[in-house]
Amino acid sequence: MPNIKSAIKRVSVIEKKTLQNNMIKSEYKSAVKKFEASVEAGKKDDAESNLKYAIKKIDQACSKGVIKKNTASRKKSNLAKKLNEMK
Repeated sequence: MPNIKSAIKRVSVIEKKTLQNNMIKSEYKSAVKKFEASVEAGKKDDAESNLKYAIKKIDQACSKGVIKKNTASRKKSNLAKKLNEMK
C-alpha cells in the first residue's frame, strides 16, 4: 500500500482506467462475437450490419489506446474476409 499522496492517487486513477479499458474491450469483443454468430447462422443482412458495428467498436478501442493500430487493422481485415467468404 502506498504511503505518498500522489502514489495513493495513482492507484485509484489506475483502477478507474482499468475498468474503463475493460468496458471498451468487452464492447468490441461482444460486437465481434455477434458478427460471427450472424455469419454462422448464414444471415447476410445481419452480418453486414454487425460488421459495421464491430468495425466501429474496434476503431473506438484503437483510438482509446486499448488495442494497437495494427491489431485493430488485422481484426477488421479478418472480419471482412469472413463476410466475403460467406457471399
